[in-house]
Parts: sequence; structure tokens; C-alpha cells
Amino acid sequence: MNEPDLRGHTVLVLHAHPDDESIFSGLTLRRLADAGARTVLVLATAGELGGSRVPLRPGETVPERRVTELETAAGLLGVSRLVLLGGRDSGLPGGPGLAHPRALAAADPLVLARHVAELADAEGAATIVHDDEHGIYGHPDHNAAFRVGALAAELTGATAYRTTVDREHLHTAARDGHLVHGAARAVHDVGGAGPFGRSTVEIALAISGTAAHLAVKRAAIVAHESQLGPDDVPDATFAAAYGYEWYLRSGPEGVLDRLGNAHLLATPRG
Repeated sequence: MNEPDLRGHTVLVLHAHPDDESIFSGLTLRRLADAGARTVLVLATAGELGGSRVPLRPGETVPERRVTELETAAGLLGVSRLVLLGGRDSGLPGGPGLAHPRALAAADPLVLARHVAELADAEGAATIVHDDEHGIYGHPDHNAAFRVGALAAELTGATAYRTTVDREHLHTAARDGHLVHGAARAVHDVGGAGPFGRSTVEIALAISGTAAHLAVKRAAIVAHESQLGPDDVPDATFAAAYGYEWYLRSGPEGVLDRLGNAHLLATPRG
């Protein structure tokens, strides 16, 4: 796979929680870095309500562990700069986390968007990546990431790419094997959003990668060991479930269009 020359371009990528960057845009971030682009990864929260599936170190908190894991994943994905926006994980719809004074879902999106816009302007980022209008699968923090990202793109005039998933492709190829399936069920079980992602015909752009890119993406996901283990992303089915990353675009064709096209879908090969 020949990468385009993207030196001189900067892309700001906004996500809600640590591990979202690896699950939903790990291939994109790694390929942008390989093509010479500067990537600024902005995490809106530290995933405070995620708990931990592994023992914490003495005195360590969940957000501290998650940020440490995020730093490892960002290094694997070639991220140039990592920024924490300072919101707090809101938890599932209707849960107590929404009442916290720092809950991302309750924050003024314009205030946060101005912060993101200032980052984009300072970095010279003409591209902003953020969640789609449905928050991919309806989590309150992902919905907030859409509002903040969309406003920031509007404030800066950047081309906006909205992160989503192709639910038809995942139903056919992954057979309930993508982490978004369980996340969507958790939201739905508490009365949250309806269908996750988009249908194939709605999606403007899909980005894939080589076997090497996929290996890095899986390593970045597993780096979030407080949340996920290797068995959660089996190697044998990983390409089928995670071999594409999907985007809707607002504005003219931009940097991400040079990495892939939704009309050229094929099984990723090394």
C-alpha cells in the first residue's frame, strides 16, 4: 500500500473516552502518521466510570491508569500530540454520572468547542475528526463529542469527518464481533439510542490498512488493558471486525479522502 505524501497537513481527532481512538480510528491515525501528517488527538474525558478489569497499582486511580494506557496507545498510533479536554465520563443514559458537575454530557458544548477550535488554529489543523450525529452508538459522551467537534469545525472552517460504523458490513462480516455491538446493547438496555452506526449507502468514506496496520491497531486496543483483553479482540476475526474505519464528511474532500474510498472495499491484505 503506497501512502500519499501528507507532510505539512495536521489533523485533529476528537474522541470521548480512552480506547475510542484505537477502536474507531486506529488505522486512520497510524496511516496519517505514516504518510507524514501531524496528528493531534484530543480526549474529552479520562473514562472515569470505566472501572478496571485488572488490579490497580497502589495509590493509582482508574483515570490515571486509563490515561497511562492512552499514552501507550497514542505512541503506537504515531500521535504527535495528546490533549485531555478535562471533561468527566458521564456514564450510560439515565445514570448518576450525568449529574456530576464535570460530566461531559452536561457541559456547554460551545465552551469546549472554542477550546478545540483554539487548538486546531494553533496547530494549523484544517481537518477535524469527531463522532457522528448519533454518537456512533448513542452514548451521552459520544453525543457530546459530536456537538463539540461539529461546532469546532464550524468555528474554524475545517473539513469535518464524522466517525461512524457501517452496521450492515459489521452484521455481515463480523457477526456481532465488534466491540460496538456490546456498547450499543448496553445503551439500548437502559432506554438509550436505537440502531448504531449507519447503513452502507449513507457512508462517504471507508479507510482500511495492511496487515501491519491492523496489528498496530489491535496492539493499541489491547494497550487499554484495564478495559479490554486480547480475548475481546480475537486475532482470528480481527480483520473482519476492525479492518475498516468509516466516516461521513462535511465540507470539501480533504486529507482523509486521500487514504481510502468507500467504493473500494476489499479484505485488507498485507
